[in-house]
Amino acid sequence: MAVYILRRIGSMMPLVLIVVTSLFFLMRTGGIGDPASVILGQEGTEEAIQALNERLGVSRPLWVQYIEYVTNLFQGDLGKSLLRGTSIKLELARVLPYTLELTLGSVLIGLMLGIPMGVFAAVHHNSIADHVIRVGTILTRCMPTFVLALVFLVVFAAKLHWLPILGGGQRGNLPDILRHLVLPTVTLVFPIAAAFARVVRATFLDVMNEDYVRTARAKGVHEKTVKYKHILRNCLSATITIAGLSVVALIGNGVLIENIFARPGIGKLFVTAVLGSDYTVVQSVILVYTGIVILVNFAVELSYAFVDPRIRYD
Repeated sequence: MAVYILRRIGSMMPLVLIVVTSLFFLMRTGGIGDPASVILGQEGTEEAIQALNERLGVSRPLWVQYIEYVTNLFQGDLGKSLLRGTSIKLELARVLPYTLELTLGSVLIGLMLGIPMGVFAAVHHNSIADHVIRVGTILTRCMPTFVLALVFLVVFAAKLHWLPILGGGQRGNLPDILRHLVLPTVTLVFPIAAAFARVVRATFLDVMNEDYVRTARAKGVHEKTVKYKHILRNCLSATITIAGLSVVALIGNGVLIENIFARPGIGKLFVTAVLGSDYTVVQSVILVYTGIVILVNFAVELSYAFVDPRIRYD
């Protein structure tokens, strides 16, 4: 396993370098905008814009900027924001916890709701409860996330005043953080739980017809043992895949949700940087997204060996 992990990490390095290089040149040649023009506004003269670009270091040759950027990157330095002059690494360290707690919390709650629903629907196949769960999950998956977010904001925050409308809560104040997490988490949990329920139901029904399941029942194995040890365990591989995809999707959907609920997460930081043509922040955020996707896919790949004894990474 250790040799496999090291080999996979080594194979990821060229991919990371390609992503870093592509981001660097796309941000500077892709028309994202001139940060000096954004900072100075309409009143900025060409001389002032040129002078500011020179002070920011963006008027130097691209190959010089690239070598400096890659050198600093491998030393753990993501550079500074062109607009605010603050350390990008510190900015990401400040906002990343807001995104991670929303993403991981939504996936965990979605698992706890979706798996039991999927098992229940499969065990009571073609019953009224099964049809209700199937229709409900389809409708939930079809509902746009931003519509749910706006409905929850209007009903539970603006009208009933049960929960705070905006913000991420005060750091160090757990009750306040949890109160600010409720609405965005519930918004994301609905489609995630629906996805888990549908996958678990379909996989459970397929596994129920396998020969080893019929053999276990013929041997007199208790029905609960058959369902939850033999059948459900073999559904975990598909569930883990959906969990990994959900984490990746939520990191992307967080851009929308964090802006709707004004959460100071990585998605809000990304939108602010794009609107301000702050391409150093934009490329850093995309690089972090890429790193998260790679790590999640790697973790999903390794977890298969723990739930399926037929898989070995030697």
